[in-house]
Amino acid sequence: MRFRTLVLAALLVGGFVFYTTRAGSPFRRVLNDGGPLWSGPTTARSAGLGPDELNNIEIYKAAKDSVVYITSTVYQRTIFFDLVPQKELGSGFLINSDGQILTNRHVVSGTSQIEVTLPDQSRYPAKVLARNRTNDVALIQIEPKKKLTFLHLGDSDRLQVGQKVLAIGNPFGFAGTLTTGVVSSLGRDIPTEGQTLEGMIQTDASINSGNSGGPLLDSQGNVIGINTAIYGPNGGSVGIGFAMPINRAKMLLEDLRTNRKPARLGVSTVYVAGDVAEALKLPKSGGLLVQEVARRTAADEAGLRGASEMVRVGNQRVGIGGDLITAIDGKPVTEPDAVIRALGRKRAGDILDVAVFRNGKTQNFKIKLGEAPEDTN
Repeated sequence: MRFRTLVLAALLVGGFVFYTTRAGSPFRRVLNDGGPLWSGPTTARSAGLGPDELNNIEIYKAAKDSVVYITSTVYQRTIFFDLVPQKELGSGFLINSDGQILTNRHVVSGTSQIEVTLPDQSRYPAKVLARNRTNDVALIQIEPKKKLTFLHLGDSDRLQVGQKVLAIGNPFGFAGTLTTGVVSSLGRDIPTEGQTLEGMIQTDASINSGNSGGPLLDSQGNVIGINTAIYGPNGGSVGIGFAMPINRAKMLLEDLRTNRKPARLGVSTVYVAGDVAEALKLPKSGGLLVQEVARRTAADEAGLRGASEMVRVGNQRVGIGGDLITAIDGKPVTEPDAVIRALGRKRAGDILDVAVFRNGKTQNFKIKLGEAPEDTN
């Protein structure tokens, strides 16, 4: 029995020695070369990075030095009525070499101390040049010691659902973070504290707390939106983020340059068309159904009418009895943000031609627009 065991052991040892010492043995290569026991990366037949990856890298390299980190001191009262400073953070981006930066209004509101940190870690105090509550946009200024790189503004009116977008910002304080996605939808209305942000760009590019005020870029590296809001618990991204179209910021910049006041109509509306419009006994082509007319505004003085009662259509509550805006400046209303787009081309004192459907007939109004409220906070 012992002899049989010894013979079996000898055979095993001899087989191991033969297998590991013969030419071409993988064990011999490992033992002799001292190489790793894992496999290295493979190279695809078309070696290198793909076109989309290269585009992402190119855009990031070109844009990253123009995106800044913004901290602001907000004073809040405690239950004992003491004023306590609290730090808020956000993002912004340079729009010229002289230190002017676009961001969200809510990033710099309620504060007298704003600090901007550039990608090279240099820090500058900033002052607010202009801000707009309706569009949650602000323009701030630093005094840099050198010429700075900046981003170019695109055209958000030309956006299409499905096109690629890139977001750069400082989520949770992680500076210079890039995320990518697509335009998921256009013309979204987002309720926030005390107001509704209208006509927003929806994207699945990851946006988190700290991204606010940063740029949303197209595949050419042009800014087409300002990352503004997220839909998700505890400030975390669930793939639904919202950006303010950059053309709204252009309005702010043009108003600042020309010293003109932005226009206000003074209505809140809901877009209805198709079956919903027919259910409300309105033209199927639809339009903007006026829900409320603010007192002492241009719409109020012109005689536009808001809703008189609420009804439920499917799962939606809609105010009825008010005017249906079917055309603005001769163009049929086909989008929820038609009023906002029209006001973007107007200033206080300009005339807005509005066609409304009322009591089964179409009426035309020439409305002299008033001034948007002054943003003092």
